[in-house]
Amino acid sequence: MNECTDQLTEKVIGCAIEVHRALGPGLLESTYEQCLAHELSLQTIPFKIQVPVPVQYKNIRLDCGYRLDILVDGCLVLELKSVEKLLMVHEAQILTYLKLANISTGLIINFNNSSLITGVKRYKR
Repeated sequence: MNECTDQLTEKVIGCAIEVHRALGPGLLESTYEQCLAHELSLQTIPFKIQVPVPVQYKNIRLDCGYRLDILVDGCLVLELKSVEKLLMVHEAQILTYLKLANISTGLIINFNNSSLITGVKRYKR
């Protein structure tokens, strides 16, 4: 697994800020996902969208329908939101995704803010 660098994380946040500048708050999460994917492509940052994450339970891999919104360069999980306020359940969600995917770094990006930088939270496990 690639080790995520601060430089990559900063580039990704810059892409998210660019999307937010163009669109503003108030749209669906899926819209921000598609636009952020386009912006990552323009910046030649490798990523995959809607990456399946199986659950390992008693030596069996189960497809329970969990998906990472965006996986950047195999080392950074992006969980996109468009909500009034981030809740503890959102933090639990990203931490669980990091554990299930065996990835150490993740960002929650909540596009429903007047200033995007207040809607970005970084997580390490």
